[in-house]
Amino acid sequence: MIDLYTSPTPNGWKASVTLEELGLPYEVHAINLMAQEQKEESYLRINPNGRIPAIVDRDEDDLAVFESGAIMIYLAEKTGRLLPADRKGRSRAIQWLMFQMGGVGPMMGQANVFFRYWPEKYQPAIDRYQNESRRLFEVLERRLGESEYLAGGEFSIADIANWCWVRTHKWSGVSTDGLTNLSRWMTTMSARPGCRAGIKVPVDVSALMEASADDNSTEEFVKGARTILNTGKEAGANGRDDKN
Repeated sequence: MIDLYTSPTPNGWKASVTLEELGLPYEVHAINLMAQEQKEESYLRINPNGRIPAIVDRDEDDLAVFESGAIMIYLAEKTGRLLPADRKGRSRAIQWLMFQMGGVGPMMGQANVFFRYWPEKYQPAIDRYQNESRRLFEVLERRLGESEYLAGGEFSIADIANWCWVRTHKWSGVSTDGLTNLSRWMTTMSARPGCRAGIKVPVDVSALMEASADDNSTEEFVKGARTILNTGKEAGANGRDDKN
């Protein structure tokens, strides 16, 4: 049994979608980021960095694993699935996983901050991060014109990681117009039962991710994110494993 400590964010979904796709039994422990539960001592013993997600594998002497990419690799290796068995395929999958972790997540995370959370509109920052996110989408577009999935013909953790972020492009204010290969892949991913189930963990915020920037229904969420930003903790602003 896996204990999953998570919140409804792209990085959290990377772990829950992976667990769902693998069919592993897991118990969800929802972390309230606005209440700073990720900074409580009991949680820091699991993830010393005080972010989500994290897992504890009860079947492996309560082994704790933190950092979303590390969790995905661990679960794939535990089951022998979602990572190609051959060395070249495995390398491709990990390259595209790192592409998300080092590029897509950080750039979209910063776009979220300046487009959604920052109390004043600083257009050069908004443009910078939205444009770079779009450029990264175009890199994915080119790759997906070459193969069905990012690592080749085989669905892998690389697809899960990138999809969990790219699917929130409206929240970041980033257009996918004209990216036909990316759109095809997004549709394929969205049709997978494991993907659909995983993005509802610990709660379903799909409607929020689809909301426009001027939609009043987002006000409470944005206000909470701004509160964390104002504490100087940056609320996961860099798009790496989340504080918010």
